[in-house]
Amino acid sequence: MRAILLLALVVAGCDRAPSATTGDSAGARLEAAAERAGIVSDPDAPLEGAWARDTDRLCVVGPGKTSRIGVSVDYGEDQGCAATGVAEREGTALRLTFGDCRIVAQYDGDRIVFPATVADACQALCTGRATLAAVTVDRQSMARSEALTLRSSKGTRLCSS
Repeated sequence: MRAILLLALVVAGCDRAPSATTGDSAGARLEAAAERAGIVSDPDAPLEGAWARDTDRLCVVGPGKTSRIGVSVDYGEDQGCAATGVAEREGTALRLTFGDCRIVAQYDGDRIVFPATVADACQALCTGRATLAAVTVDRQSMARSEALTLRSSKGTRLCSS
C-alpha cells in the first residue's frame, strides 16, 4: 500500500511544469537585491575605470562593448610589462588585443582575470621574466578620469588617446 502511495506522489510531481515566472521568484528578487547592495558582483557592470592588485594595474576607457585598455605589470629592476590595446566584451569574456598579443580574460563585475598561459607574442610586451599570464586585478574606481591617469613604469599614459 505504501509503495502505491509513493508511486502516485512521484508521478503527480512529474506532471508539473516549471514556473515561467522565474524573474519574479524569491530567488531572483534576492539575487537582484544582493547585486544592488554590492554583495554579489554584477557581470553586466560597465568596464570603464581603474583596476589594480599589488603591482598590476589596468585601465579601461570607453563605455561600449569595445574599449581602450592599458595594462602595466611592474616587478622592479627591468622586470615588467606595459601594453595598450582594445578590449571587446562578450558576456563575461574580454577579448584583449595588444598588437599581435591576443588574450581572452574573464570578467565578473569586480575582477578581471587573465589566463594562466598567454601567446608567445605577448612576451614582446614584457622585459625580464615578467609576464601578462595570470594578471588579476580588482576594480578600484569606475571613474574615467582615474583610468586616463594610469601610466606605465616608464611614465607612458596607457589609456589616453
